[in-house]
Amino acid sequence: MTATVPVATESEIFYPSADGEPVAETYDHLYALLTTLEVLKPYLAGRQATVLVNQFLYYAQGFPKLRVAPDVMVIFDVTPGGRDNYKIWEEGQVPAVIFEMTSFGTKDNDQIFKKTLYEQLGVKEYWLFDPKGEWLEQPLRGYRLRGETYEPIADNHSEPLQLRLVVEGRLIGFYREDTGEKLLIPDELTAALRQEVVARQQAEARAEQAQLQVEQLKEKLRSLGVDPDTLT
Repeated sequence: MTATVPVATESEIFYPSADGEPVAETYDHLYALLTTLEVLKPYLAGRQATVLVNQFLYYAQGFPKLRVAPDVMVIFDVTPGGRDNYKIWEEGQVPAVIFEMTSFGTKDNDQIFKKTLYEQLGVKEYWLFDPKGEWLEQPLRGYRLRGETYEPIADNHSEPLQLRLVVEGRLIGFYREDTGEKLLIPDELTAALRQEVVARQQAEARAEQAQLQVEQLKEKLRSLGVDPDTLT
């Protein structure tokens, strides 16, 4: 008599959302990762897109051990907002752009395993950023899918994002292709808002001073017997 081996249904398969590992290696890697998230989120607001950070990307239904955790991934044509993890077969979309904040300790995994995997999955662009300059000659290296193969990106231009990427210290700077405007990081945004408030306060003070001078002139005219309200 042949024994029947029970097969787990999809609803019985557990896909973890965490493994207890740290989110990034160093402060520089974590800062670059979180800053990239905070810059891209408002840029993509209002679109059918989401940005996820260090969350499991499951790419084979029924095999919860086949997963990877990209540092930052941008997915288009999906419902905006966060997820505990991302399953390609449920969402119906492969990430369009992936960023890995690489280091000497992760270079083989980033440059060989992940690059090959993302290439096979059809991720349109794969970017490696080495914030501490540990192994990449140029801190930022991008690959774009041509057919089924990645080719180096020479101009640091992201086609899916329509952004130009620039290394700025230990961060990636993002600039709009249509206007050249920089997408401000949180610190820069705070400084810009503070400058805007100061400029508005200064403008209000100048307007008040001008009005005071007008009232003083009117009062002087009245002392001379001239009604300023009748003057044209």
